[in-house]
Amino acid sequence: MMRGKKLTRLAAFAVFAATLQTATPQTPALDLTRDAAPPAPVAAPAAEGEIPMNVLASANKAQRGRTLQAAVVMDIPRGLHVNSNRPLSRYTVATVVRVNAPRGAKVSAVRYPRAVVRKFEFSEERLAVYEGRAVLRFTVTFPENFPEGVARLRVVVNYQACSDTVCYQPDTKDMTLPIGVVGPDDPVQSINRNIFGGGGRRR
Repeated sequence: MMRGKKLTRLAAFAVFAATLQTATPQTPALDLTRDAAPPAPVAAPAAEGEIPMNVLASANKAQRGRTLQAAVVMDIPRGLHVNSNRPLSRYTVATVVRVNAPRGAKVSAVRYPRAVVRKFEFSEERLAVYEGRAVLRFTVTFPENFPEGVARLRVVVNYQACSDTVCYQPDTKDMTLPIGVVGPDDPVQSINRNIFGGGGRRR
């Protein structure tokens, strides 16, 4: 008789436990990633052999009938060099600057800087190269009848950069130089004096 009561109590406890398990809501798993901040973007590394450069003018505006100085400034990182305009080897790519100006404007030939002649591991020949800062100069003249406003010069630089042991793929830099064209008597301000020299305000 006692054994039967024990079995009955065990059965009742099992039913009670099952009821509690069914009635108790299941706690959902905690999603730690749902509200997490997205990963910070990682800046892509600069392409190998890419050379920082810019195109600059000597004044903030250009007077009609007068000549404005301009230049491509290449800042070549330490450990790299760029083939010069005449690199002395037919197997290397020369640095070439092409300037496209609006109709009526006159652009001079580009004056390339003096190169340094060196011998490198990847070549049996000595090469003429640019190192450090290279300034490639030209001028632009807007005739007296040129309309006032903003004129845009397109400047395209083809070049090849190398280290002491290897040369990278040739590259092209396409830049635009906007120039405000004003009357011959309007004042202009000299700028970029570290490249062109010159004074301040002039007529």
